Amino acid sequence: MTTIISLRRVLKRYTRGKQQIEVLHTLDLDVQEGEFLALMGPSGSGKTTLLNLIAGLDRPTEGEVNVAGERIDRLSGNQIAAWRARHIGFVFQFYNLLPVLTAQENVEVPLLLTRLSSSQRKQNARMALQLVGLGDRVTHKPNELSGGQLQRVSIARALVSDPTLLVCDEPTGDLDRENAEEILQLLQMLNRDRGKTIVMVTHDSLAADHASRTLHLDKGRLIDAQARNAA
Repeated sequence: MTTIISLRRVLKRYTRGKQQIEVLHTLDLDVQEGEFLALMGPSGSGKTTLLNLIAGLDRPTEGEVNVAGERIDRLSGNQIAAWRARHIGFVFQFYNLLPVLTAQENVEVPLLLTRLSSSQRKQNARMALQLVGLGDRVTHKPNELSGGQLQRVSIARALVSDPTLLVCDEPTGDLDRENAEEILQLLQMLNRDRGKTIVMVTHDSLAADHASRTLHLDKGRLIDAQARNAA
């Protein structure tokens, strides 16, 4: 199998005033292409920091971050922005949709920086919405959609540019159990049937059960779920 994410001796430290806060401690991680990985841990354990490093939104203080065949911790600001546009689809807890745009227009947003024609962008957006079960909601604005539908639009937006990797930060954190289950089943389908590699941060053990592998972060260190259970 192909390793799509490889982190080696990654350390992340923040400075607050005169204090040095080490969030991740010489961490190693490998994720294979086509894997669905859940990252769990208490607040402050470093989950979102790790996700941001994988997605190229942040840089390590020390160590190497290789994602999709690129040593991304060495890329310049413009290079990393272009890399993210090619390789990363983001799914957030609170959707981050633009309220004045329709579902289709929100999904089109990542395509505005491409060379696709307007008609091709619209077609791709409609196809992405159909894939997530919202083919009949293309003209609806966010205030006309339920929480589960809003997250489906968010997932369609993440998928529309056919990224290498989906990074999901608490994708069910704002949903009731029924809608959460539908979103998790959708992510499983994208992983199983479309071969999408997914890294998901979650507090919810029921959500993590939908992943093919779960790792726990504890005070900036990764612990395999089996090792944790054995302990």
